[in-house]
Amino acid sequence: MPDTGLNNPALRTETVSMPVPALVPAAPLTTKLRLSMLLRCLAIQGSWNYEILVGNGVGFCVEPALRQLPGGVDGPQYREALARQSMYFNAHPYLAALAIGALARAELEHVPPARIERFRTALCGPLGSVGDRLVWAAWLPACSLVALLLFGFRWSPLGVVAGFLVLYNLGHLGLRDWGLRAGWYHGLRVATALGHPVLQHGPRYIGLVSAVLGGLALPLAAHRAIGGQNPLSPIPLGVAVATPVLATLLVRLQGRAEGWRVVLLLLAAFVLYSVVH
Repeated sequence: MPDTGLNNPALRTETVSMPVPALVPAAPLTTKLRLSMLLRCLAIQGSWNYEILVGNGVGFCVEPALRQLPGGVDGPQYREALARQSMYFNAHPYLAALAIGALARAELEHVPPARIERFRTALCGPLGSVGDRLVWAAWLPACSLVALLLFGFRWSPLGVVAGFLVLYNLGHLGLRDWGLRAGWYHGLRVATALGHPVLQHGPRYIGLVSAVLGGLALPLAAHRAIGGQNPLSPIPLGVAVATPVLATLLVRLQGRAEGWRVVLLLLAAFVLYSVVH
């Protein structure tokens, strides 16, 4: 067998000790840069279109960080990076901040363009599904039920709207800010941030809270809608408390009690209440 040189100890030592190019550390995320990118995140859907969806918005949000590339805004690296970040991208608009922070850091660390493009493509699915479950399916309905509860407690229309907007925006702005900082901190290892307990378990717990809020809010709102004056009177307040308790009981009895028996029990309770009352 011909000698290929693989058994030469000197060659093996030289091959192992060859230096591997290291990534250039990204500049720190200063308060000014963070606020600039965060404000731009609020307009990420401003140029939404059917061809590249929020791609232009991602480029717009990343742009303040790209100014730190060698040569500044007049350099070729800036133009290439901005064009790369303005390509097709699809994600939940709030959780897109996680991608923006990670992509900005990747560009400043001079990660190879092919790797950045693969990274952008891989982020679309997780950020879309996690964001939809957390925001549209959990947080938004919960805030709406809180507003309905405020209406039942006879808040003014302006107070109900203000209460909803304050609560909802506290959550959505906090999510954007956290995503931007987490994306910058983790960089290409942003999958670690996607495992955050709030993202993974938040929808389930918010859903449980929403069920209780619905049981409290719907009877009180209906009482006010039909002209009731005092939401703390015994009847509406009793119904509001009994509804979530009954719902919890039905969930506990699921699979252990037949539906017709539960209905008959409820009808008997209503008849007894009518006779006594």
